[in-house]
Amino acid sequence: MSLRAQLWLIFLAPVVLMGALFALGLTLPMPALGRGYVIRITLPPAGEPADLPQVLGPKDKSRPLIVIDAGHGGHDPGASGNGIEEKNLTLGLAKALRDEIVKEGGIRVALTRSDDRYLVLAERFGIARALGADLFLSIHADSAGDADGVSGASIYTLSNTASSEAASRFADRENSADVVNGVALDGRSDMINAILVQLSQRKTQEDSNVFAGLILREGKDRLKFHSQPLRSAELAVLRAPDLPSVLYEAGFVTNPQEAQALTSPRGREAFAKVMARAVRIYFARQSGDG
Repeated sequence: MSLRAQLWLIFLAPVVLMGALFALGLTLPMPALGRGYVIRITLPPAGEPADLPQVLGPKDKSRPLIVIDAGHGGHDPGASGNGIEEKNLTLGLAKALRDEIVKEGGIRVALTRSDDRYLVLAERFGIARALGADLFLSIHADSAGDADGVSGASIYTLSNTASSEAASRFADRENSADVVNGVALDGRSDMINAILVQLSQRKTQEDSNVFAGLILREGKDRLKFHSQPLRSAELAVLRAPDLPSVLYEAGFVTNPQEAQALTSPRGREAFAKVMARAVRIYFARQSGDG
């Protein structure tokens, strides 16, 4: 048999075999493609608005609105330790704070998630912006790995470097009809838009730092803080340029005593009362400034 005939046989044999099997109604088992840990997320059809969470509290939309974000969720458990997952701990704290704010009245409140669902980082502060929030609080918990005795809450705001980068990216990304802090960006040059966003970001950072300081002040002798509680970092969830935002690391799930306290009714109540008071004082000051 010639070389050409051998080559044709190599290429045609599988086709002939599959054709014969198909004619006989038989099939060969096909290997599974891909990996079993691939996560598939159902997204809404393009052009359809995403469902926004319910806003609780006064019906008057002139009342201030805080959006509380329980970190992680769904397939993303976050940190874990002592049989506790961060996603459940943060959701418990978020609901406790929501209920405390509703009980006290006067302030509107919404949760980015009220159940065990996954949200991408941009979606979290995107929900807050879509609702017209005046304040954004993201709740997390930390892990110290194998280190013993590490405990205490930390309060994060966006670092100055990340703040500037976020403002520039936001100005590039948003369309010409967007509005930041009540200022329309349409009809202006890209350079002017970038400056407007950066000025907005500067005021936002000042307000974020004020709120972080109030949490620390109101939580003194009531909550346990880390030895260096006030921090700044390049955290994507805090990068809305026109929305004062703070990330609160409630403590360490790897610390048995702290994890137990944070998931107990008493611990949640203590957190909720301190944080609700800080929120109320923050909005009172903002109203006085206006």
